[in-house]
Amino acid sequence: MKPVLYAHPFSSYCQKVLTALYENGTEFEYRMLDHNDPDTLADFETRWPIKRFPILVDGDRTLMEATVLIEYLGLYYPGPVKLIPDDPKAAIEVRMLDRFFDNYVSTPQQRIVFNSIRPETDRDPYGDTEAREMLARAYAWLDHHMESRLWACGDAFTLADCAAAPFLFYADWTHAIDPAFTHVHAYRRRLLARPSFARAVDEARPYRKYFPLGAPDRD
Repeated sequence: MKPVLYAHPFSSYCQKVLTALYENGTEFEYRMLDHNDPDTLADFETRWPIKRFPILVDGDRTLMEATVLIEYLGLYYPGPVKLIPDDPKAAIEVRMLDRFFDNYVSTPQQRIVFNSIRPETDRDPYGDTEAREMLARAYAWLDHHMESRLWACGDAFTLADCAAAPFLFYADWTHAIDPAFTHVHAYRRRLLARPSFARAVDEARPYRKYFPLGAPDRD
C-alpha cells in the first residue's frame, strides 16, 4: 500500500515534500487539492480540519507538517538519498537549517503575500516592512553560511535543501535577493537545477498566474 499525499503543486510546503519524494523515487498516490474536485477536498478537510496542506495518509495514520512528513518517509519508506543523517550531531545541523528556512525565509515571505491579498483598508504596512527586513537579514546570514558550501549542510543534499528550494524560490519573487548576495543566488540556481525540485517547479508552472504579487518572467 502506497502512502497518499494530499497537496497542491503550487504550494511551497507541498513542493518541499514533493522534492523529498522525487529525490528518492518514492512511490505514492497524489491527491491534488482542487476546487474542481470537491470529494477530495471534503476528504482532506475531514482528515485535517485545520485545512493546511500537505498531509500524508499511510494506512490509518494521518500526518501533517512538511518536515514531519519527510522524517516519516525516511523512516518508513527509505530511499537511496538519506535526507536526515544517521549521525545525530550532523542531524542537528540539518534540522536547524530546516527551521531556518521555515521560520526566517518562508514565514516572512508568506506574511508579505497574505498581506497583499487583503483588502487595501486591512493591510498592515508595518508588518510588511518587518517581514521584508527579516528576509533581508536571512539572506545576509545565508550568504555568509553558503560561502564554501554546495548544499545547506555541506556536500550532501538533505531535508534542509528540500526546505530551501521552494522557500528561496518564492522569496526571491516576493522580496528580491540582493545581487550582492552572490552565494545565495548561486545556491538558488543549484536548487533549481536539482532534478527533484526542477520536477516540482515544472508541475507548478500552470498555476503561476495565481501568484498574488505577479510571477516574474523567469525561473
